Amino acid sequence: MDKLIINGGTVLKGEVSISGAKNAVLPMLCASVMATDTCVTLNNIPHLHDVTTTVRLLRQMGVSVTLDDNMNIELDPSTIKNFHAPYDLVKTMRSSILVLGPLLARFGSAVVSLPGGCAIGTRPVEMHLDALSKMGVTFDIQNGYISANCSRLIGCEISFPKTTVTGTENILMASTLAEGKTVITNAAREPEVVDLANFLNEMGAEITGHGTDVIEVKGVKSLRGVSYSALPDRIETGTFLVAAAITGGEITIKNTISNHVAIIIEKLRQSGAIINSTDSSITLNMQGKRPKAVNIETGAYPLFPTDMQAQLTALNTIASGTSIIKENIFENRFMHIQEMSRMGAEIKLEQNCAIISGKDELVGASVMATDLRASASLILAGLVAKGTTEIERIYHIDRGYDCIEEKLQQLGADIHRMPM
Repeated sequence: MDKLIINGGTVLKGEVSISGAKNAVLPMLCASVMATDTCVTLNNIPHLHDVTTTVRLLRQMGVSVTLDDNMNIELDPSTIKNFHAPYDLVKTMRSSILVLGPLLARFGSAVVSLPGGCAIGTRPVEMHLDALSKMGVTFDIQNGYISANCSRLIGCEISFPKTTVTGTENILMASTLAEGKTVITNAAREPEVVDLANFLNEMGAEITGHGTDVIEVKGVKSLRGVSYSALPDRIETGTFLVAAAITGGEITIKNTISNHVAIIIEKLRQSGAIINSTDSSITLNMQGKRPKAVNIETGAYPLFPTDMQAQLTALNTIASGTSIIKENIFENRFMHIQEMSRMGAEIKLEQNCAIISGKDELVGASVMATDLRASASLILAGLVAKGTTEIERIYHIDRGYDCIEEKLQQLGADIHRMPM
């Protein structure tokens, strides 16, 4: 097990290139099992633990998977021999539930362990199961496993009681091969959902309305293999923007989609950053200034993403003024606050709000990551803290950030990984 050592105080400068989006790639990997006759090739794949785990899962099902040196992945599902997602593989990531819809759509059978992932609150799978039940699936849940069976799925109207990204993705994938038309209302509008729909349409699906809260899918008889490049990771983009802002730096981010982080750019401009962007690049210049406190309230896209809440919390700990962070998505997503307090942050929790009084400086300390985005926020705090910060349990960061310490080193950060 490794830890990260950060000597704070360096102003970040330079260029960084953004990797493919984990939350786009994972459902695409799962959807690949629905292709017939030809292989699926996915490009712009980030080198992440969750991607590796999903590849291992597909391989144990019998899918033939080939990776080249550039992390392009070719998948041949014609060799699939079982439809079982065991606990030892899926226990570390919530997105493992995404194999359920594709397996049922293509093969009519699936046995999937109830998923794991970050311990940041309730992320129920009931909405997935209720929707699939309406499409004709029968379930038996015993000993921590979901056993699901159906003949051909039947298209219908699905209305989610609350917006769910993975729920939308699961039903979106399942309905591509269903009989008739499926209408998904209160659908998630995230760019990763849109990218998945575009990928499925390339495979021969008939999907319209993606990017809105009503998606219509006309079922087709089969899907074909394609070559497709995943979109850049907007959360990685936001994290590096905050890294520059918190250190008073100046960076240019390449291989990104600036429209996908519009709300993050807006908040960082409020904090005092000068930001210029093109369609595929963003330059942020803090001019060496201390950021101003900014209030944020998380919500479903296009509102402020919950996956950036911890990073803005870190920024506000050293900002001038007082800020309020309101978390509306997950009820347990403030676990990083206790660790930041060890570094001198002044934060008070009131229900789903964090009230932050900005300090002149943080002080390096030994801290422990509790989830993926919390680990990123502790790195950000360490970059600006006086002295040395040691971050343990960094396996969380490897689930969602591609070579983060190497990219930060390119920008001048004094950060390195070492075994504990």
